Amino acid sequence: MRVLLVEDDRVLGEALRDHVSASGHAVDWFRTLADSSAATDTVSYGLILLDLRLPDGEGLTLLRELRRRNDATPVIILTAHDQVSDRIEGLNAGADDYLIKPFNLGELTARMLAVSRRYEGRPASVIRLPGLVIDKAARVIDLDGTSITLSSREWAVLEKLVERPGAVISKPQLNETLYAFGAEIESNTVEVYISRLRKKIGHDRIETVRGIGYSIR
Repeated sequence: MRVLLVEDDRVLGEALRDHVSASGHAVDWFRTLADSSAATDTVSYGLILLDLRLPDGEGLTLLRELRRRNDATPVIILTAHDQVSDRIEGLNAGADDYLIKPFNLGELTARMLAVSRRYEGRPASVIRLPGLVIDKAARVIDLDGTSITLSSREWAVLEKLVERPGAVISKPQLNETLYAFGAEIESNTVEVYISRLRKKIGHDRIETVRGIGYSIR
């Protein structure tokens, strides 16, 4: 999924960006409230990691604005302020979870997965399709008893497709998922990764809906 990271500390921001990217997600990292707000106006994110104290304002300002316009994007607050009153304020503003700095990066990954599952309406991180088992938490695919390894970008595309098995995911939606990995998105980027996935999990498992997008069977 595509993640918005809002964190003004350069060292921590780099560590979080690298960790989340290594977990197979695309990450847009911004250090100010203004830049983060502008990003949410143009990009559809799967999750937001939000620092509260920013150089140009409070992270809760962004959170409240998202909820005011009925944007239900899940938000995990990351802050060094451990006062109960701060946590209550954040949760009341619409946050889905709360982590106090410093925190373990493994715990962050687990919290991200838990929040994503709730929004996807899935009780577990394991998705079972005929002959194919996808463990999103462990980043493991079992294809008819054989373990399959995917790159981070291949995972990002597959994860987007299996959010709603059978539904058609448009090419622009898949482009958005890939864009934040840093490389320029060319006109055939989605086709390249769809082709790679088909070679690994089977050509017939991903259907092309001409002029619209792709669907996993």
